[in-house]
Amino acid sequence: MEFRGTTICAVRRDGKIAVAGDGQVTLSESVIFKSNAKKVKRIYDDKVVIGFAGSVADAFTLSEKFEGMLQKYSGNLMRSAVELAELWRNDKVPRKLEAMLIVADKDNLFIVSGSGDVIDPDGDACAIGSGGNYALAAARALLAETDLPADKIAYKALKIASELCVFTNDNIVVEEV
Repeated sequence: MEFRGTTICAVRRDGKIAVAGDGQVTLSESVIFKSNAKKVKRIYDDKVVIGFAGSVADAFTLSEKFEGMLQKYSGNLMRSAVELAELWRNDKVPRKLEAMLIVADKDNLFIVSGSGDVIDPDGDACAIGSGGNYALAAARALLAETDLPADKIAYKALKIASELCVFTNDNIVVEEV
């Protein structure tokens, strides 16, 4: 049996980046094990926000490794993400982690995968997890058609995803940098 964390969405607008995550943790494919998990958190003296989706154990491992790189490289988000990816390329990490992170600081937004990928997303929105495509579509539409701030768009995008994806709930946490 595997515990899985689900949907994370990030939005950039007007010099701010908001990262939103739902609270559902699913056991296997049919049991809501927890409804109020916190999958978005501030790290590095509140200067960086991360959100995770995927296997819970792997997501914790990936976020801890990223946090270690952030400490090592004095908060440089891009360098930390790239150096973490280097661990996989150099075979210093023994396996792929079934998890993804969205990481953001005041200037940067990246998706980091548990297989050693670092993605600079197209546009001003990105999303991961089972409801990620729903959240991403909603965020893009809200960015294009409203003047809402980043935090409101991220929240609304997750809310819409929660109405469509059975692995996403509406217990939403939003953090902004």
